[in-house]
Amino acid sequence: MAIHRVNTDDYHDQLQRKAERLRAAYGEYTDLAPELFPSPPIHYRLRAEFKVWQEGGRAHYAMYRQGEYKKPFIIDEFTVGSELINELMPKVLAAVNESEILRKRLFSAEFLTTLSGDALITLIYHKKLDEQWEAEARALQEKLGFPILGRSRKQKLVLERDYVIEKLPIGDRTYQYKQVEGSFTQPNGEICRAMIGWARDACKEAGGDLLELYCGNGNFTIPLAEHFDKALATEISKASVNSAQENIRANGVDNLDIVRLSSEEFTQAIDKVRPFRRLKHIDLDRYDFSTVLVDPPRAGLDADTCAMVARFPRILYISCNPETQLENLKVLSKTHRIERFALFDQFPYTDHTESGLLLVRK
Repeated sequence: MAIHRVNTDDYHDQLQRKAERLRAAYGEYTDLAPELFPSPPIHYRLRAEFKVWQEGGRAHYAMYRQGEYKKPFIIDEFTVGSELINELMPKVLAAVNESEILRKRLFSAEFLTTLSGDALITLIYHKKLDEQWEAEARALQEKLGFPILGRSRKQKLVLERDYVIEKLPIGDRTYQYKQVEGSFTQPNGEICRAMIGWARDACKEAGGDLLELYCGNGNFTIPLAEHFDKALATEISKASVNSAQENIRANGVDNLDIVRLSSEEFTQAIDKVRPFRRLKHIDLDRYDFSTVLVDPPRAGLDADTCAMVARFPRILYISCNPETQLENLKVLSKTHRIERFALFDQFPYTDHTESGLLLVRK
């Protein structure tokens, strides 16, 4: 068996090189050096997915290089994964190999963990899950002390729950989040805390009302809402909207509304192009938006959304793809200047860079 380890010795140098590349890329728009938010060098990923390689009547965790999906690399330790993932990996694999029912036609295992010590294990199969599987999985769940979820084609078998509860200390309080299996969550917990803390600091004197697009489960919106009179957030995923509603209640936030709209739909709504039934309880004219927060997918903001966002006095733009953020800056820089600039090292030891901008109207 191989061990998946990373060389931490040059982590600082790698991060500095990322910062230099990012600063050079944004040099046309700002002289600022990015504020750096380093990741823990190991055990930073809170979720992991492993293929299961079956050979000689035994199951093994496997990973593949991109484009080489017939050449598995068998692993038994994953040092970039959280300590809890590494603790659970051998226990789950041992139980799978002790049970023909759990092992047969198993092709993937997923681990979702939290900084606060919760976990969910999902086992994915090329077979229908029956009562025998359920009995074996419940026995494993009892042994591990964490919930097991079974999946196969058109089947999802929830034995206890399909989510974890994260608790993030930020500032002078702790925020609680329900994170549902299959829904997007930030993979690097400490970087998630850093991003929220940075965004809160950037908003602390903004006043007025907040709009957030692409809000997910309320990861940013809930901690930021206290800095504003009112907050409105949009998200297209029904599962994420449901989680956000629960998270609002769990955190006692009373000035925040979530609506299930895409950014394109919200642009049409605020421009009064057409009405939306999902907005019937929201009077957009009541809001005095001082700040808009966007954390879009890798494709960045579409042209209409970018133009709409440019109307706001302050724009907080979190990006997982600086290339598309730079494309949007061609538009946004006509009306706004960069007041703050950050690099969040979500994925150490890779070329991936996440950036944060606070843009203020000129």
